[in-house]
Amino acid sequence: MKKAIVVGATGGTGAAIVEELVARGIQTIAFGRSKQKLDQLYARLDHPAHLTLAVGDAFQPETIVSASGDADVLFHAANVPYHEMVSKLIPLGESVMEAANQLGIKVVAIDGIYPYGRRQMGRVTEEHPKQPHTKKGKIRLAYEQMLFEKRWNRSKVMIVRLPDYYGPTANEASYLGSTLEAIAAGKMAFFIGNMRVPREYVYLPDAAYMIAELASRDHAYNQNWHIPGAGIISGKDIVRIARQASGSSKSVLPLGRIGLSLLGLSVPVMKEVVEMLYLTEEPLVLSGDKYQKQISPIRATDFEQGITDTIRTLQKSRD
Repeated sequence: MKKAIVVGATGGTGAAIVEELVARGIQTIAFGRSKQKLDQLYARLDHPAHLTLAVGDAFQPETIVSASGDADVLFHAANVPYHEMVSKLIPLGESVMEAANQLGIKVVAIDGIYPYGRRQMGRVTEEHPKQPHTKKGKIRLAYEQMLFEKRWNRSKVMIVRLPDYYGPTANEASYLGSTLEAIAAGKMAFFIGNMRVPREYVYLPDAAYMIAELASRDHAYNQNWHIPGAGIISGKDIVRIARQASGSSKSVLPLGRIGLSLLGLSVPVMKEVVEMLYLTEEPLVLSGDKYQKQISPIRATDFEQGITDTIRTLQKSRD
């Protein structure tokens, strides 16, 4: 991998990938819709000479083609809001794949765990059956099938699957992102799901490191890969660590089905979270065995350090 373009560069995962690529000295193009957010990313990384910015619409393949130049890997980290997933996810993916196919470059597509449906094994491997029972799970499975279609005959693609994530670049697209942002700001926060049930989270800088490792290996394409976290942790422990790091004692309120439904009357995204609450009640934990055997040891920052660093970075960015 000599040069990369990151589509969706200002999102939580995209920004972390840009930061990792820049740290490796790789010529990187950060592609996104908002010039303001791209400029903020550029400034936060201290204006690196090997990072260029490209403003464009990922739903228009010609804008991606125009921005890519001689890039040899495309990271597809763009996403759509929860309440627009059914209508927009596959058109977005087709646009990105059309651009990659025209360019003849590799694609690393970032996705989650929704296509699996309910957990059928202890630690979920890449061979876990894909039997989604939710609307979003079914559209995510159709999305995977589209990515691997033979019509993209000039491009190779891999899918990297992350559990829910957290980190300095995470935002409201992550269940935990808005919770930690509020705690860092000393405000009352909401926590989606049961705070007593331990769940898996991956620290975004760790995820970006492992994604970059995969992207640089030719044999990793044309298959799925799991990017596991540092284990499982309960919401209560997350809040304890975050409060200790921030010095805040503001309330953190759990949101279940009723609370999310009520919030959904004014915030459509929250209503759409309801059908995915099964993942907070019956957590699915990813196995990293395949990655560890074929690529390298798992990069796993412990929760105490990761959450503390996230809170302090968020606070610093507000000053």
